[in-house]
Amino acid sequence: MTPFLPRRSTLYLTFVALSLLVLAGLFMNGARRVAASGPRLAEERRQVRAYGLTDLVLFTDARYTRHPSMADRNAPFQDYPQALEHFPSGSLMPPPPHVRFHERR
Repeated sequence: MTPFLPRRSTLYLTFVALSLLVLAGLFMNGARRVAASGPRLAEERRQVRAYGLTDLVLFTDARYTRHPSMADRNAPFQDYPQALEHFPSGSLMPPPPHVRFHERR
């Protein structure tokens, strides 16, 4: 007597159905969290307007990774031109476009 083995298509459809169920759960959880954080986001918006904050601080270690939109070309090499990267966040975040691509005039 052979054991019961489901067809591959049945296994695949079961996997797809479970994956869609998990995906729907993730979307529902995200919507719930957004609705629950409404008062906190309103307070943060008020603080941004009150203090005149401009940029999001992504990393806390180096000034050129704190505000990438305000970075200059020489900031990572302020010790000397061939200096190695001091901070790990410099390898996680690429330079901003105005530093990577030279403007042609």
